[in-house]
Amino acid sequence: KREKATSNICTAQALLAIVAGFYGVYHGPEGLKRIAQRTHAFAQAFRSAVHTLGHRVSDTDLIFDTVRVWPADSKTASPKTASLKTAPDAAQIRRQAEEHGLNLRYLDDGSIGVSFDETTTLADFEDLCAAFSLDNATKVDLDSILAKCKLDFPPAFARVSPFLTHRVFNVHHSETEMLRYIFRLMGRDLSLAHSMIPLGSCTMKLNATCEMIPVTWPEFGQMHPFAPSNQTLGYQKLFADLESWLSRITGFAATSLQPNAGAQGEYAGLMVIRAYHLSRNQPHRDVCLIPESAHGTNPASAVMAGFRVVVVKNDPQGNFDLKDLAAKADLHRDALGALMVTYPSTYGVFEEDIRDAIAIVHERGGQVYMDGANMNAQVGLTSPGEIGADVCHLNLHKTFCIPHGGGGPGMGPICVAEHLKPFLPGHPVCPPALQATSAIGPVSAAPYGSPSILVIPWVYIALMAGAGLTKATQVAILSANYMAKRLEGHYPILFRGRVLKQGLPGMCAHEFIIDLRPFDKSVGIKPDDVAKRLQDYGFHGPTMSWPVPGTLMIEPTESEPKQELDRFCDAMIAIREEIRAIEAGHADKIDNPLKHAPHTIGMVSADEWKHTYSRQQAAFPPGAPWLKESKFWPPVGRVDNPYGDRNLVCSCPPMDEYGAG
Repeated sequence: KREKATSNICTAQALLAIVAGFYGVYHGPEGLKRIAQRTHAFAQAFRSAVHTLGHRVSDTDLIFDTVRVWPADSKTASPKTASLKTAPDAAQIRRQAEEHGLNLRYLDDGSIGVSFDETTTLADFEDLCAAFSLDNATKVDLDSILAKCKLDFPPAFARVSPFLTHRVFNVHHSETEMLRYIFRLMGRDLSLAHSMIPLGSCTMKLNATCEMIPVTWPEFGQMHPFAPSNQTLGYQKLFADLESWLSRITGFAATSLQPNAGAQGEYAGLMVIRAYHLSRNQPHRDVCLIPESAHGTNPASAVMAGFRVVVVKNDPQGNFDLKDLAAKADLHRDALGALMVTYPSTYGVFEEDIRDAIAIVHERGGQVYMDGANMNAQVGLTSPGEIGADVCHLNLHKTFCIPHGGGGPGMGPICVAEHLKPFLPGHPVCPPALQATSAIGPVSAAPYGSPSILVIPWVYIALMAGAGLTKATQVAILSANYMAKRLEGHYPILFRGRVLKQGLPGMCAHEFIIDLRPFDKSVGIKPDDVAKRLQDYGFHGPTMSWPVPGTLMIEPTESEPKQELDRFCDAMIAIREEIRAIEAGHADKIDNPLKHAPHTIGMVSADEWKHTYSRQQAAFPPGAPWLKESKFWPPVGRVDNPYGDRNLVCSCPPMDEYGAG
């Protein structure tokens, strides 16, 4: 159910989780334990050291990596330490810490928080102790301090059960082993390094190396999200540039970079609309109209933001039904809060009635949210603001080149018209002067989402400039229409928009949908069969059965040259010939290359071959000469997806291995 599809894949920030997983693989259980023990030792030693310097610390042993210190002048310090003249006050500690390049956490009650981790060095420890001393130079003997510290974890918190017992966490502990392990995994992934990834609605474009390099610069990647503003002038320039550029691209007045994924941007934009209605004493405006062709997460985002979803029908050409929209807007006139519309639509067409639809909603008191998932077909040619919308989100991980293959990291900033600017997300850590008093609450943990990856769209936009961004949009649309034209004689193409001339189909936007339902009826070939067979031809499958069941949605983007578009079309045409062979009775309905795809090297090289078609047909089909030069071997053969969905098998140890405790 769409209203329960509460996220898109990039919201999970899966690539960041993968990095964390590799961290565990490299260090293993013993390495992680050593890191924890070392971190704990630094914390214990620091607590002992600052106590001897005249400050009060917590008397409890229940600390791990963080120490809370009450400076000698603190209102909460003991009378004994408060009277000491040998210890600096909080202001002096802060000055001295910053002289050493250290940022500490200064709490409202006057105490100071200090945290340690695996990056802490002996020099860092010595600088910290000096900062808490009166002369900003006191040296401490770490060995003697550690000798007096109790470094064991309290029994109630000490872990005694084994962890990370799988072999993968216990063998890759040198750089060489780790390198080979990562490359083995890379070899199993059919990526943009091999061929185009034609996932419709995902905009899997090139993430250029020059755009990615700044992510590795410590000046960005190692900056704490709450570092003092006088230390983040470069970041602030980057934020200001991006906000200005994205506002100009969308035709809006202001931008918030805070939403951390596309679905989070949808939620934030809708919450801004709710806040706007509330400011006008119209909290009852809670109906959100959403066309059938809207982006997949729209209904769930609307429900999460407190709206009631009313679906608007689409016509056979993929446009939303303007009469149905007007009727439902009239029906809910007094409660109409918003229209959520994707432009161009998820069906891959530019609705020609978009301005009329927006006018209908505005005339009845609603606001218009334009989903920016398909901005790759708008940039430089038109904009949500020019069309008349009130707010949109942008998938920086789609149109603006942050990589999101495998799931994130995503970024979904929102851009708004002037009247919605006061309601953009705020954040309690930001100075009040930087946010309006009517701002909605934070939608992400940090004020600027995942700021380290914002350098990617900054470089992309700076390098492309206006003319380049416009040309990228034009090429993306041209590529999609070229591919649709090449394939239309072999597959039915859905939703071509309004006809150009009598008897001629209309144009698609930056993506198009091919209909495989006729082949399911004739010979039982389904989207899964075609998508899996594409792996044998060296291609990732397109988006399957969405937004229309039984179809494939294809988006080439502007990153692919004509020869790659032709190569993919050649593969699809060759697969169509394989379907024709089944239709003509030349190939078996069950035992054919599509039904058993993909074919692994183990299958093709096995001593026994039971299929009625040849090994060459399986792995090196005619019509795909490129396979002789470079062949991607799928690592896994056909998986019975429905069976797996209905018969879940847990890869974890059985429950009886966990014991009664």
